[in-house]
Amino acid sequence: MSGIGSTTRDQPRAERVQSLTEDDLQALCEATDAAILDGGGFGWLNVPGRQAMERYFRGLLMVPERMLFVARLDGIIVGAAQLVRPPRNNEAQAMSATLMHLYVAPYARGRGLGRLLLLEAEQCARAMGYQILNLDVRETQEAAIRLFRTFGFYQWGTHPSYARADGRTMRGLFFTKRLQENERVVPAHPQASSVPIPATGPASVTGHSLTLYPAIDLKDGACVRLRRGEMDDATVYSDDPGAQARAWIAAGCGWLHVVDLNGAFAGKSANSAAIEAIIANATVPVQLGGGLRDLGSIERWLVAGITRVILGSVAVKNPELVRAACRAFPGRIVAGIDARSGQVATEGWAETSDMKAIDLGRRMEDVGVAAIIFTEISRDGMLTGIDIPQTAELANSLSIPVIASGGVGNIEHLRTLRAATVTAPGIEGVIVGRALYDGRVDPADALRILS
Repeated sequence: MSGIGSTTRDQPRAERVQSLTEDDLQALCEATDAAILDGGGFGWLNVPGRQAMERYFRGLLMVPERMLFVARLDGIIVGAAQLVRPPRNNEAQAMSATLMHLYVAPYARGRGLGRLLLLEAEQCARAMGYQILNLDVRETQEAAIRLFRTFGFYQWGTHPSYARADGRTMRGLFFTKRLQENERVVPAHPQASSVPIPATGPASVTGHSLTLYPAIDLKDGACVRLRRGEMDDATVYSDDPGAQARAWIAAGCGWLHVVDLNGAFAGKSANSAAIEAIIANATVPVQLGGGLRDLGSIERWLVAGITRVILGSVAVKNPELVRAACRAFPGRIVAGIDARSGQVATEGWAETSDMKAIDLGRRMEDVGVAAIIFTEISRDGMLTGIDIPQTAELANSLSIPVIASGGVGNIEHLRTLRAATVTAPGIEGVIVGRALYDGRVDPADALRILS
């Protein structure tokens, strides 16, 4: 067996298993029973009984096309997932694998174990040479759907009569993800290779891949960077936001992170023309924050072409608005948590509240946000490095992804952050601003280090 992260008993981890001890089998059956009773993550609608469950898992380990992954907490199995490989007579789809039955018992949720399971199975499929990973899920599994979307899975279809439970018919959502950057020739059946197949990819040593979010901060229509969030300490880098968007995309960036700084202070969008120019020039997803304080402004920008909106001050002052936005626009709402020494700041960082960042993160997770962007203000724009301990603590306290922000000054800072994902797998990406504009970090080098 091999897994992600520390092998100490109290470290949450995921691993592929090819055999089960009696204790493991009992724990796996208990976790599965709990997941079934909770109504999600497994095919059974009712608990089938312990003997049937044990026979199922013993038989599963004997099926060559199925691989079993488990999540452990304090060394005890609390969840599982299966990777299904195509049968040998299906050469036409030999490049694809399927993820099935990913679940974590209700008593073990909120610790990032679902992310660990998904990451472990995905890395295994990638290491085996599969190019595509497919999955499907009931529409009621909202937490799982958010997880798949934040991992980059693309919803390609919907089945109107996918499943029937609780006396009603429900839809199923179908997702897919390309695992290899470039399509290449693979054996008709990668699993037939004589080379031993590792259960994990290189992330077991260096951490998993991260998304690079180049920052485009807007003040008075120009692209700027602030120091410690002070509007009077701004450096102007470009007066053409659209051209700047094209430049980051041409450099290979797959996302853009845009903040309306004037809007953050004013409480409403104040750089609309600049944002529209970015949308017009963007061929990649864009997330936008700053001054979004009502459903109307949120909807306006989502309709205009923004992929995700970031809600900051309103997350503290009006959590019900965040909840309503998450219901209206599932998977498209991100919470921005900006903190000074662990205390949440609001109103464009001009005010500091009594709330702790972790407490706000948990509240936002509960209302349904897709991800958290965490910024330590004292480091923002200072090029001294990300506050990794705070970021990792937050990521390990939540089951939704955390995007790190504030302080990247050189390529080593990115390498250190990527390594930190070994023990903090909830870290999904990093926002970089001044270091990219100053040339201290080359985009190509950053993408290579983070991938």
